[in-house]
Amino acid sequence: MRFLIRFFGSAMVVSILAMVIPGIQINGFISALIFVAVLALLNILVKPVLIILTIPVTLFTFGFFLLVINTVIVMMASSVVPGFDIEGFFPALLFALGNSLMSYLFSLTE
Repeated sequence: MRFLIRFFGSAMVVSILAMVIPGIQINGFISALIFVAVLALLNILVKPVLIILTIPVTLFTFGFFLLVINTVIVMMASSVVPGFDIEGFFPALLFALGNSLMSYLFSLTE
């Protein structure tokens, strides 16, 4: 049950961020659900590999390069999901920051 609440809550956050951040278009809640699923899969499969490959850059930038990795993951997910479009790096960066913040706030309630 907790998984479904987190899943639909994340889709709501994605929908809200798409409405608030200029440069992000979403065609409906179904697209948000698909985007959340694809983003979760990419975070499980691709993100650890990118983190390991970029350890020197991440250490040199004191961890701020992880924001770039999150942004790249969001852009990869948006390229796969039909009905979810991001028009550049900076809207994706704002989306990644907002999504990370909301994920952190959700984790405080558990």
